[in-house]
Amino acid sequence: MSLHKPGLRTVVASLTAVVVLSLTAASCDDNKASEPFKDAPRSHVNNGSAMDVVRGSDGFTNLGTKCDHGNRVYVAYHGDGAYAAIAVVPQDPTCN
Repeated sequence: MSLHKPGLRTVVASLTAVVVLSLTAASCDDNKASEPFKDAPRSHVNNGSAMDVVRGSDGFTNLGTKCDHGNRVYVAYHGDGAYAAIAVVPQDPTCN
């Protein structure tokens, strides 16, 4: 079998392109749940207490809340979506 035939050359080139595109797509997984801290450098980590998580119904945003240095921090996120919302209650009296 020779690669000099135009039909075989096209098939080999197409299969090569499919393999390269498949490997490229597989390496682009940006799952924020499986790759934590893939963001800006951090000065410290607050592992002192667990975050309270409120899971929304299917299709709705989830909510997490935690105290950090006397301030209550709320984080809203939607699965692996590329967005989130953050709110802070300064000097929250429930954060002792």
